[in-house]
Amino acid sequence: MKLLVTGGAGFIGSNFIRYILEKYPDYRVVNLDLLTYAGNLENLKDVENNPNYKFARGNFAAESHVDRSILDSAAFIHTNVVGTHNLLEVAKANGLKRFHHVSTDEVYGHLGPNDTPFNEKTPYAPRSPYSASKAAADHLVMAYHHTYGLPVTISNCSNNYGPFQFPEKLHGLFITNLLEGKKVPVYGDGMQVRDWLYVRDHCEAINLVIHKGKIGETYCVGGNCEKPNIEITKKILELLEKGQDLIEYVKDRPGHDRRYAMDYAKIKKELGWQPRTSFDEGMKKTVEWYKANEDWWREIKSGEYLKYYEKQYGER
Repeated sequence: MKLLVTGGAGFIGSNFIRYILEKYPDYRVVNLDLLTYAGNLENLKDVENNPNYKFARGNFAAESHVDRSILDSAAFIHTNVVGTHNLLEVAKANGLKRFHHVSTDEVYGHLGPNDTPFNEKTPYAPRSPYSASKAAADHLVMAYHHTYGLPVTISNCSNNYGPFQFPEKLHGLFITNLLEGKKVPVYGDGMQVRDWLYVRDHCEAINLVIHKGKIGETYCVGGNCEKPNIEITKKILELLEKGQDLIEYVKDRPGHDRRYAMDYAKIKKELGWQPRTSFDEGMKKTVEWYKANEDWWREIKSGEYLKYYEKQYGER
């Protein structure tokens, strides 16, 4: 099989490429990435010489950081909506066998404390520019299936964490801050609840949907691991043997959704998928990875990693 992975130099994309090359040594993978601030070819340093892997620079990935979408929504609309449309047009023109779109649980809005988790039939109700752009992309993908017969699938996943996550998201930022001796900024009261999934488990789910998922179907992917942000924070502190005096509560961000959770019953029943990595195991692996890869995250936080790409490709 030949796979084109858009945004393959990012967090989930790079983990997925590595997963595919390990699982299917005869597959050929092309990584298409514009190398914006979150794209980093160091994420794939260990596979760059694999004869079945190729990198091409281009703009078709997803912008995924909610805070950035609040500050500058235009980039999210351009990448997530226009970029998806461009890909759909290319897929339609070239007769691709499968177009899989990786989306987010945030398209469904948010949940109250006692609400049942999101599922494939939950109405869309995005609440940030980021989630609205992803919802628009989801609708475009399905429109191309119904209108043009494009063979599509969609997966809507809960929050991921693990190796190579850009250190602006909760796990990467908090772990690296603490390793630098800095405090960790917790929004509001820290009781925003997310359903956490170790990234390797997400890669397995995407792989199953691509190979066995039904054309025209959506699959919700969750971690069965609802945790408030403050609990994640305290777990990181515990694993790094740091005190809770390093928690710094900061003003909450605008429109901060209170809770997300995903019901993955459909993908479990139809494809046999369920998360393999427990919360404790995933957290330990993640903390140990950041401890062992200090050069990687220090270059990112200092901005040094940008200089290489500017030299190769010009300004980003």
